[in-house]
Amino acid sequence: MEATGPPAKMVDRREELTPMLSQYFDLTQEYDDALVLFQVGDFYELFCEAAEAAARTLEITLTKREDSTGTYPMAGVPIDNVAPYVETLLDAGYRVAIADQVQDPSEATGVVERAVTQVVTPGTVVDEELLGAGNTYVASVVREADRSEASNRAGSGTTREATDADDPDHRERFAVAFVDVSTGEFRVTSGPRDVVQDELDRLAPAEVVTARGEFDRDSPDDASTDGNDDDAPHGFDVRGMHTPFRASAFDGDDARETLSGYVPTPDALFERPAELQAAGGLLAYAEYTQGVDSGGLEYISRVQRYDPREGMRVDATALRSLEVFENREGGDAHTLLGVLDTTSCALGRRELTHWLRRPLLDRERIAARQDAVEELADRAFAREEARDLLRDVYDIERLVTRVSRGRANARDLRALKDTLDVIPELKAALGDCECDPLRERREALDELADVRGLVGRAIVEEPPIEVTEGGVIADGYDDDLDDLRAAEREGREWVADLEAGERERTGIDSLKVGYNEVHGYYIEVTNPNLDRVPDDYTRRQTLKNSERFYTPELKQREDEILGASERADTREYHLFTEVRDEVAAEAERVQRVASVLAELDVLCTLADVAVDRNYVRPAFGEEGIHVEGGRHPVVETTEPRFVPNDADLRERNVAVITGPNMSGKSTYMRQIALVQLLAQVGSFVPADRARLPVVDRIFTRVGASDDIAGGASTFMREMRELTSILHDATEDSLVLLDEVGRGTSTADGRAIAWAVTEFLHDEVGATTLFATHYHELTRIAESRERIRNFHFTIDRSGDEVTFLHSVVEGASEASYGVEVAQLAGVPGTVIDRSRDLIDDGLPGDAGSTRTTESPSAATNDATAEPAARTNGYGEHTDSHTTRSDDLSSGTDDRQITLDEPTAGEAVADEPSAAGGSTLEAEIRDLNIASMTPLEALTWLHERQREVQR
Repeated sequence: MEATGPPAKMVDRREELTPMLSQYFDLTQEYDDALVLFQVGDFYELFCEAAEAAARTLEITLTKREDSTGTYPMAGVPIDNVAPYVETLLDAGYRVAIADQVQDPSEATGVVERAVTQVVTPGTVVDEELLGAGNTYVASVVREADRSEASNRAGSGTTREATDADDPDHRERFAVAFVDVSTGEFRVTSGPRDVVQDELDRLAPAEVVTARGEFDRDSPDDASTDGNDDDAPHGFDVRGMHTPFRASAFDGDDARETLSGYVPTPDALFERPAELQAAGGLLAYAEYTQGVDSGGLEYISRVQRYDPREGMRVDATALRSLEVFENREGGDAHTLLGVLDTTSCALGRRELTHWLRRPLLDRERIAARQDAVEELADRAFAREEARDLLRDVYDIERLVTRVSRGRANARDLRALKDTLDVIPELKAALGDCECDPLRERREALDELADVRGLVGRAIVEEPPIEVTEGGVIADGYDDDLDDLRAAEREGREWVADLEAGERERTGIDSLKVGYNEVHGYYIEVTNPNLDRVPDDYTRRQTLKNSERFYTPELKQREDEILGASERADTREYHLFTEVRDEVAAEAERVQRVASVLAELDVLCTLADVAVDRNYVRPAFGEEGIHVEGGRHPVVETTEPRFVPNDADLRERNVAVITGPNMSGKSTYMRQIALVQLLAQVGSFVPADRARLPVVDRIFTRVGASDDIAGGASTFMREMRELTSILHDATEDSLVLLDEVGRGTSTADGRAIAWAVTEFLHDEVGATTLFATHYHELTRIAESRERIRNFHFTIDRSGDEVTFLHSVVEGASEASYGVEVAQLAGVPGTVIDRSRDLIDDGLPGDAGSTRTTESPSAATNDATAEPAARTNGYGEHTDSHTTRSDDLSSGTDDRQITLDEPTAGEAVADEPSAAGGSTLEAEIRDLNIASMTPLEALTWLHERQREVQR
């Protein structure tokens, strides 16, 4: 992003500026981290370098302004259509300061007073035109001070200091706070780096705020605005804009003072000083962005501390891999949210997203949601009636925010009343529900009769958008307003009767009485009739074909009418703001109602999906995953012939899954994870029957791509993801691994895959599904109690294969890569040559001839005989084994021993004069460093053929 501070030309000639440009310069100095949109009449203007930057970004015309001090570049956008331009600037990485005229130009004695009324940033947008359907968060991150300094940085409050008992592993800790300025949601938590990173990934804030100078930066222009890791706060991976803010806002005393305006006892709410600092600093930033005319942020009354451990942790990698919110192309089609989201209102849509981002761990809470879903699924009439009513619910969570900020119009208040009118009917629709969760939510629906009554009495049913031009307040609400309207109405009736009376008095049949805003009321007479104009007519305006006049009585009535109208408009606006303020005072009650409506919408939606898609209620137990007839909730909606499959991992097994490409391995694994996620959300699941554990996290290592900008190859990214899994997974986790070990040599990849499988089985104990084309990995089941093999079946006829997409126990015979290539349309010549190479071996040579001490089952099996030979995959061998088939084919891969002659070996393989066998000598003379992997594999294949002969 280009610099947005004070224009250099103005800095150089500050004393010579005109009063208006001087005012603009002052605002650019005060808001030097933003582009200042400066109101001039009906346009927002920018000058100098800011105008040039805006013209390039917005693709608008760059003009010039000339005055006594010189010529300046200028660019502007219309005020009544500013939203799309602001959105473009935000997307380009700019912050935007809106400087409005805050003084009536007719009352100004010099330059019109202007002030910044709002600073628009990616994380603090509140205008409907800029907001999406979901939440828009701004977050703050604070590094926790050293324990010896923690209490000092926190100030003199009573927030308890962190102790070793709180954090036994002494890992560096951070606090993170999130706020959605458009809804008032505010949450705070803390934890080690990985926990906070998960929260940043989960909520994906559009902007992250930190204390300025904490990273050796002293101005906002040094901040990253593109989410690059190198510039991310505290080294976190941040997708949104990074904004340094004044450091004092994050100090303990200042943060506490800011918080005291939102919560009565800030210290009692937080467990760690850094949490208080993150919350206070973030609220100070939110106040700063809302400007001088924001009406305050009193609606942010739900400041809550939460513990990430209270919900299932599903990090950004898992959410992407499982396509919960985005598909692989980054869109929202064919995602889990897309399948489930038949919500009736915006409140429910956001709540459903919350539930999917943080499934539950508490079985009682899960069961409560399931009870509600089950009863709504059984009561079709009540469910459909409730959904119909919820479709009439407006987004009152955001609406009450506009009310509290003084930016709601009369239509917003009527929309609030229309929503509140639904509540009595909704309570009646749920009146017969028996389960506690539904009865509790029904009772929590505050009908807000006082607010409904106030708005119903005060605001007309179909008010205009503008609240300053009258027609907003209903008749009968205010006696003074009624009197003014009566005077205005009587005057207009007198004017309406005037035309007929004057025609009769003057005898001019074409005489007309009219009104315009410039000249007021007039009597118009055409030129041929001017000689018949009475003496009491006074000329007001001359037109081409007529003259306009007024009489003393008409002038008096005009003053009465316009005076009454103006006073009525002023009175209406005053009454409207009073009503709006009274509604704002009940913002917290409205927010509570909005929360209950959102939950009811989600529960009705989950029940509807369960009925429509034949989902079942899962049970929970301790024995592990057991699903009968499980289906992928997304794929089954696009594939009419989807094949259901069972999953039996009741002893928290490690399942090694083999089979051809395209057979369904990845779909199967994701399907199990999505069933687990849905179950812990409280939803029913796509299966015939399901009994599941409660898992604390879902990990995925499924697919990867190069991170060129970050300097990481596909294999490096895979290893980083794998590292996170192996460090953080527990016995209560669910782990999905797909083709671990690709991107390096076959030997290295297989060794890593084998070792990872052992580690997850022996050290972690997590329920694991491992899809692989390393068929040798299936042999590990022979030495591990809880490792089981599964494969996807095919029907093979000659050279053609048909994928049956059914999973059965046991290992697959092969990967059928050539057959898949044939199905993909690879030329027949290539297919035939591939089959020849499989049969005869590759010409030339390949492979790193690097020797690796492969893991041995004997080293982990107390019953193994010490003298027994093992191959590189934990399988017992004897000294006369001669087969050395291609390891990737899934056939035997036992080694040739070097210390004893192999069966059928020629006399030439007797020890040579050099003191060893021919094979030993040949190996000793190999120049391994210069061999390619293909050359090494060819050499090995030739040795194999010699032995077979």
